[in-house]
Amino acid sequence: MAKQKTSGGLNRFYWIIGGIAVLGLVIVGYQVGVRGQAAAAPVVVEGLDDPEVLLRMAQGMVQGDPNAPVTIYEFGDYQCPACGMFARQVKPLVDQAYITEGKAKFVYYDFPLIAIHPNAFLAARASRCAADQNLYWEYHKKLFDEQGIWSGNGSPIGLFGNYAEAVGADKGDFDSCLRSDRHADVVTAQMRLGEELGVTGTPSVMVSRGDGFASRLPSADFPYIEEAVERLLAEGTGN
Repeated sequence: MAKQKTSGGLNRFYWIIGGIAVLGLVIVGYQVGVRGQAAAAPVVVEGLDDPEVLLRMAQGMVQGDPNAPVTIYEFGDYQCPACGMFARQVKPLVDQAYITEGKAKFVYYDFPLIAIHPNAFLAARASRCAADQNLYWEYHKKLFDEQGIWSGNGSPIGLFGNYAEAVGADKGDFDSCLRSDRHADVVTAQMRLGEELGVTGTPSVMVSRGDGFASRLPSADFPYIEEAVERLLAEGTGN
């Protein structure tokens, strides 16, 4: 698991299931994105100390039946090698066992570890630019499939545009989005949400019944996810 020293001043979030308590931490100093340039670092977002504002801003990307009884959350980083392994090896098992069967939905939150992965924030924004064209999950997969190529590139904007075109996006619209600060506020809010939930590394996986958050699993390996999901499904049926 990739780790970065992260921090967050935890308010009492009534919407967190599992009572995660992360006290006495300090929020990292976010940079101000320059409008008109490709935002590659977090930006200042007003109001994130308010839990309702934070939840509204930090919208995860949902895959599967939105009414599924169990939710599997991942806080991930597109440049994180362990996240790439999760996407290529574990996520297909999760999809087959639970997402396609309607037993659970999958929600992805961006948590770029900017101190060690300089391209991660830009990649997170790129995925959102693809989402503007309803191609989020196709692009999500492409970024992880090509991680070994773009991850070490000093300026991956061109590659990101090529990947967008490869999954069927209008490259002009995508490039216009990526070369701006669009969606930087959402990615920044998701980073803050992860901090408040005690996320310090990626991939961090949580499994809960309904839409609340719960404690992180000790590992993102499939057996841990399977055990948590099956337990919650059994509780839901009274078995």
